[in-house]
Amino acid sequence: MEVRDTLSSSMKKIEVREGRRLTMFVCGPTVQDKPHMGHARTYIFYDVLARYLRFKGIRLFYLMNITDIEDHVIDKMKETGRSWEDIIATYSSEFFNEMRKLKNNSVNYHAFATDYIEEIIKQISKLMKKGYAYEIPDGVYYRVRNFKDYGKLSKQNLDDLRAGARVEVNEEKEDPLDFALWKKKKEGEPSWSSPWGEGRPGWHIEDTAITESIFGPQYDIHGGAKDLIFPHHESEIAQMEAISRKKPMVKYWIHTGHLNVDDIKMSKSLKNFVTVEEALKNYWPEAIRIMMLSMKYSAAVNFDEKAAIDAQGTAEKIAILQRRVNGSSEMKSDKAIETVERILSPLENDMNTPETIREIVGYVKSSLAKSKLSEGERGEIKYVLNQVESVMGIVHMVPFPDRSMDIILDLRNELRKKGDYESADKIRGNLKSLGIRIEDTVEGSYLWW
Repeated sequence: MEVRDTLSSSMKKIEVREGRRLTMFVCGPTVQDKPHMGHARTYIFYDVLARYLRFKGIRLFYLMNITDIEDHVIDKMKETGRSWEDIIATYSSEFFNEMRKLKNNSVNYHAFATDYIEEIIKQISKLMKKGYAYEIPDGVYYRVRNFKDYGKLSKQNLDDLRAGARVEVNEEKEDPLDFALWKKKKEGEPSWSSPWGEGRPGWHIEDTAITESIFGPQYDIHGGAKDLIFPHHESEIAQMEAISRKKPMVKYWIHTGHLNVDDIKMSKSLKNFVTVEEALKNYWPEAIRIMMLSMKYSAAVNFDEKAAIDAQGTAEKIAILQRRVNGSSEMKSDKAIETVERILSPLENDMNTPETIREIVGYVKSSLAKSKLSEGERGEIKYVLNQVESVMGIVHMVPFPDRSMDIILDLRNELRKKGDYESADKIRGNLKSLGIRIEDTVEGSYLWW
């Protein structure tokens, strides 16, 4: 399997460690607001990547951080008057709930930044001893110009760099590009003790403290959205490689494209901000996954009504086929295995999910076109869909709405009253194949599960 590595700008074959092991770290959210569709776009892709690596028999440990202290969290406190604890508890819970609804279930461990204050302080202390960090009145900063490779990930020359969107401008810094490792406490802010006084960690140091603690100074895959390449991921490299003197910090850097809403990049300031909660009111989770996976992971995804409706239609067709074979036993034939291999093979080439979605759509269409399916064919289809679900997470199990069941039971009761027991028994058998059982009484038919 090959992926495009951001650092080398080339395709690289993923090589596993001893015991078929891989480690993967993906930058998680800053939990100061509801999870949005940008989160969905990024984390659905890494969920599928993790699922596929495990499908291939690789023992993957997938780590995600949760940024629970950062400037945006402080801003939320000031805007709302809410406590730090309340904000973090509310929005981290919402993030986990919404990701669960989207079927993003492959993360092994979520690491909250504030659980690693001790490790953060140790890393900053090492950087100071090595001459990569210095203290000024408002905090501790990293000397960017002491790390000669700064800019290698974003392909920028150090002399041409300018302070970016999340790089603090401070006249007391030795260089405008120097970034905060520790921010000294201001009135009303949550803080922790350190050798440099009460304060809180900078954004970049949180992630390297977590990954070094769990993976060591080097690991396999680092993921995140493209807008994190600079300065966040660039700064992670500078911190960890300066501390460990080991290169590369990460073997494979994989970055996802951003999300557009009606062809415009999603932004709160533009009021085109779509939350996961809002999207799930109108579309199945599987439809959202199909929409996100129908575009190359490194490209921008456009979230508009037509794309969402098309994806919903695809999800419904897959669900219809799944329902059609639900009562059959899975059959792992040579033909079924070959079909799964054909459908998933595009993932070997830089996770080409759009081609895999096209293969799935073609398979579902041809299967639904058959008026009759033998029991063997039904079993093969069930095996294929189960394998597709294990990797892609796009097979929806459709429950019967309560009113639909009332209509079916009323119809069956009428058939029994008329003496058409053959038709009534056929309905009972079909429902049983879907896992729905009926109990008949003198007063009519009732459900039990």
